Amino acid sequence: MHATAPDYPAPAEERQAPINLASLGRVRVLRALNETPALSRAELVERTGLARATVGSVVDDLIDAGLVRKTTDIDAGLIRRTGDPNAASGVRTGRPPQLLSLEPRAAYAVGLDVGHDHVRAVLTDLAGTVQWDSSAQLDVDGAPESALSTAVTLLDRAMDELEVERERILGLGLGIACPVDKTTGALHAEGIMPGWVGVQPAQELGRRTGLEVRIINDANAGVLAERRFGVARDCANVVYIRLSSGIGAGVMCDGRMLLGHGGLAGELGHVTVEPNGAVCRCGNRGCLETVASPPAIAALLTRSWGRPVSTGELTELLRTGDRGTLRAVEDAGDAVGRALAFTAMLLNPELIVVGGDLAAAGEALFAPMRRSLMRSTMTSHAEPLRIVPGSLGDDAGVRGAAALVLATAPERLGQAPLLAA
Repeated sequence: MHATAPDYPAPAEERQAPINLASLGRVRVLRALNETPALSRAELVERTGLARATVGSVVDDLIDAGLVRKTTDIDAGLIRRTGDPNAASGVRTGRPPQLLSLEPRAAYAVGLDVGHDHVRAVLTDLAGTVQWDSSAQLDVDGAPESALSTAVTLLDRAMDELEVERERILGLGLGIACPVDKTTGALHAEGIMPGWVGVQPAQELGRRTGLEVRIINDANAGVLAERRFGVARDCANVVYIRLSSGIGAGVMCDGRMLLGHGGLAGELGHVTVEPNGAVCRCGNRGCLETVASPPAIAALLTRSWGRPVSTGELTELLRTGDRGTLRAVEDAGDAVGRALAFTAMLLNPELIVVGGDLAAAGEALFAPMRRSLMRSTMTSHAEPLRIVPGSLGDDAGVRGAAALVLATAPERLGQAPLLAA
């Protein structure tokens, strides 16, 4: 029953928490299966570095405990490993190898997405599949107590409706629309979520739920989700930019989250793109957020047209081909491309994933973004770089929060006493 500062997934060889020797083999096998959904025993020997006999013994123990299951469905295994439905095509002869995977219902994780106007909770199984999903609309920025109480209520409902015991929940991942200090878990909420200044949401949720709570910025949650479940599955160097009422980026370098000294890396929303532009809520002038966020675009159209334009209208205006809206979104895409050019030159990613509300604008946003980035970078940086929409949409934040917990599953399950299923 405690909260922890952010703890982002690192390469397996860098996660060196003390492990009892009796549990070491179990943890290594569970790590391998957590990273690749289905493996044969021979592949586990290769991945873990354990002797064949040790792998056999460990696997048998994990099967008996209900943590691992076996299947002979080679086609299903290929699809899970490659993400390609066509991998199952073709004729095979002979006996297919036995594949092993985590037992999905052996444990669960809670993902919580706290945005500016909503609280959303999911309960996922060990494979990351969402088993329960619900949300509530409310004014989050000025009402932390209401938001936290809603989160606890949603969690209790999930456990009741799915009949999941609290002991089978590995923890709660909290994604929040605010920069998070990586050491203390404190929020940098000034000017962003003003009612949350001084609030320690991870600690408070840990106290109220009895679960271990891990906290993460919503853009960092997005990159975790897209890398584990989405369009960035095969990419070790990826930038996820979230274009919503706030703009931020989550960055993976060589498979590891890039956080910076205080955990504040990726605040692209406050890169200056218009030196003489509007004053931003952060106090600077001409930040990307003042040009390319949906509220900024809606405010621009409101001033131009002399009537209120809501962010909810933008999708319909784009669908009908309204020229003013298209121009505003194209200008936003150009600005985002300029901001991303600095990122591309500095970090050399192979993939940029665009999520958040504005991603729904499609090529009206993406085409000028790509042109701008190409103009502002070296050819060697830009030509191999792909810019794509996220595949998870609004689910990225909440699933990434759950993934933060699922990353700890091998250590949590492998070091616990094994009980017969």
